[in-house]
Amino acid sequence: MPIYEYSCHSCDTKFELMRPFSQSTSPATCPTCKSKAERILSVFASFTVSEGGSATPIAGTSSCSCGSCGGGSCSTCQAG
Repeated sequence: MPIYEYSCHSCDTKFELMRPFSQSTSPATCPTCKSKAERILSVFASFTVSEGGSATPIAGTSSCSCGSCGGGSCSTCQAG
């Protein structure tokens, strides 16, 4: 079962929930104020360590400066 991130607009609490995919777009109940919270985009980075000990991104290139497309494939990176 996937873990989704949610943000409550009423109290600014961010939290994670393990939910079935079928419920992923449904609002979740905020654990702090019990208001409806909307799902937010989860962003994370993945690295691998080479034999020499240096960390390298698993996907994407360092040519992207926007920090969101992960490989220079978005219109922001292509325009720059």
